[in-house]
Amino acid sequence: MAAENQSTVIEFILLGFSDNPRIQPFLFKLFSFVYITNLAGNILLIVAVKTDNHLHNPMYLFLINLSILDICYTSIIVPKMLLNIVWSAKTISYTGCVLQVYFYLFVSETECILLAFMAYDRYVAICNPLRYNVIMNTVSCTRMIGLSWMVGSTIACFDIYFVCHLKFCGHVTINHYFCEAPSLLQLSCGDISMDNIITLVGGFMLLLIPLCLILFSYIHIFLIIVKLPAGRSKAFSKCISHVIVVTIFYGTAIFVYMRPRNSDTGVTDKIVSLFYTNVTPMLNPLIYSLRNKDVQKALGRLARRTIVLR
Repeated sequence: MAAENQSTVIEFILLGFSDNPRIQPFLFKLFSFVYITNLAGNILLIVAVKTDNHLHNPMYLFLINLSILDICYTSIIVPKMLLNIVWSAKTISYTGCVLQVYFYLFVSETECILLAFMAYDRYVAICNPLRYNVIMNTVSCTRMIGLSWMVGSTIACFDIYFVCHLKFCGHVTINHYFCEAPSLLQLSCGDISMDNIITLVGGFMLLLIPLCLILFSYIHIFLIIVKLPAGRSKAFSKCISHVIVVTIFYGTAIFVYMRPRNSDTGVTDKIVSLFYTNVTPMLNPLIYSLRNKDVQKALGRLARRTIVLR
């Protein structure tokens, strides 16, 4: 069936955000800045953790993997989007579109699970600190990370199977800036009732359940923080920033993937999807890592070593 689709639809046209030539330079500069900021922040964190022995502990395994996922996240989408802004022909091949959907789902679904494990890590650290080193040791953290990647890859393979069996009947114009599963479903001319059910079930498993677990963990964390004799405002500030970023990531994804599709909502989807494809990957290094004193000290040591080597 995939071969049949390719014979019918060789390539798709991605409409992007606007055809107005006056807006294109601004969009190119904006998304280039967001992409470079995302790469710089996440690469800097990875290098700092890898080169500093003080940060070689289980918690930073999660942060390194989150940074890798965020780099992959935007690299799957933004470079092609920037090329389409520059070039007049805003096309992507059928194979390229399917690959973009698969890798995007793989990375995003892995991150959904990883963020839930990271919330559990913070829950244990604050609510059960005496047993933290026993519960969240290197072996258990590695298993959680491996499980995140394995489940993300498996579910993405299952999802892409249904995408490859969509019928497009010559419809090639995608009202989006990248190949996203809901946009392809809306473009399909066949029966997509089963695909919609799979999307809802997947959204429930990978978006609603992790979000509920994360919020449940932070409720317990807040209850512990309230009882602290000192440092409550700083702890509250850090946890609230975590909750805000997580809520933006999951909330916008839930809006796009789990609502009924009775009309063309391409413009709304494009704006909302910016938050989980560009904004949160850029904010994650700042919120989760670069505000951390240990990471700041590691970055200082890295900067001094770099200066000495020069």
